[in-house]
Amino acid sequence: MKYDYLVVGSGLYGAIFAHEAKAKGKSVLVVDKRPNIAGNVYTEKQEGINVHMYGAHIFHTNDKRVWNYITQFAEFNRFTNSPVANYKGELYSMPFNMYTFNKMWGVVTPEEATTKIEEQKKAVRSGYDMDILPTDIVTYEKDTLEFLDDLNTSNQKMINMTFLITCYGRTKRELESLMQRVSGIIQQANCDLRCLQYLQEQGLMASAPIGCNETGIERTLDNNYFNALYQGIPIGGYTKMVENLLDGIEVRLNTDYLEHKAELDALADKVVYTGPIDAYFGFKLGTLEYRSVRFENETLDIPNFQGNAAVNYTDRETPWTRIIEHKWFEFGKDEDGNDLPKTIISREYSSEWKAGDEPYYPVNDEKNGQLYAKYKELADKETGVIFGGRLGEYKYYDMDTTIASVLNMCEKELG
Repeated sequence: MKYDYLVVGSGLYGAIFAHEAKAKGKSVLVVDKRPNIAGNVYTEKQEGINVHMYGAHIFHTNDKRVWNYITQFAEFNRFTNSPVANYKGELYSMPFNMYTFNKMWGVVTPEEATTKIEEQKKAVRSGYDMDILPTDIVTYEKDTLEFLDDLNTSNQKMINMTFLITCYGRTKRELESLMQRVSGIIQQANCDLRCLQYLQEQGLMASAPIGCNETGIERTLDNNYFNALYQGIPIGGYTKMVENLLDGIEVRLNTDYLEHKAELDALADKVVYTGPIDAYFGFKLGTLEYRSVRFENETLDIPNFQGNAAVNYTDRETPWTRIIEHKWFEFGKDEDGNDLPKTIISREYSSEWKAGDEPYYPVNDEKNGQLYAKYKELADKETGVIFGGRLGEYKYYDMDTTIASVLNMCEKELG
């Protein structure tokens, strides 16, 4: 049988394209090298708990079109992301809000909090002008290290909770490049990178300068991290949602497209490729780099480990960056509303990425940007192949922006 489309990858991008193509009367074959569908949003039921196997995925968007689309395939619960920061055994609200400031400083009004924040900012400057960062942070590295050391000793609690560095860039790429260099210097200073990584995981680095007011400091009593119009977790897990997207579509798992490229290409008129773009071309121009995360999962014979879905660990002594307790994404209950007797946690560790590791977050610095641009030139010359998604476009996508991107592509491709 000759298919209209071969879709490589069954994550959100691939599954949505396959669904839309089928809805337009096209024949579609989906292949995935993994033994399961759903890509990095894959959830696996263990002990009655939908475990997010590739890290926590909390759907949130302000895009009504995206929300209306995805809720056709799953009912979403009312989960609101309200993470907690654990600093040496003390718990603080994230985003940092009036609960946080009351615990730290005893303030009770937004005006008092604002005054105290300004006092803290002045206190930790130690003679350095915050407004000239990151220009100086990338130019005067010795002074920068001293500056960060001052922050880390004189006000360790706040530096571990939010970096008081504002990054300015004339373009998005310049901003991302500056932030990458800043993070390298912070690593050299042995400062805590967890806040920076957490923000990057949520896609904020790619969209806005990161500074004191952009790191989630709120002068309210609202613990909602995202403040998105629409937010939640699909009831029954993301895998079930992707199953609904792929209903009636042929899917072949454990199938490595690149190992059987000629054979699979012959099966379809056109290919939608959502794998790594450099791998498609055999890495002939070099290897694109990623940031990676390592997970350690543990099943515990207790009903409650930390009482919250996400707890970030912000002190240097703790080796993991956060712990996810998966049952709380669905309020600790099974489909029938019964309390689950066990719990499953995932400790997350930042890890150095090397070729062959799971690629999570593209490194948006100048070197990788230039390399991707060269691969993009090759991709544009490929006939009958559409490159899409986080790996195919070497671009950070959150779930809602992935959906928006593939829907736009479907309109162009399928009409």
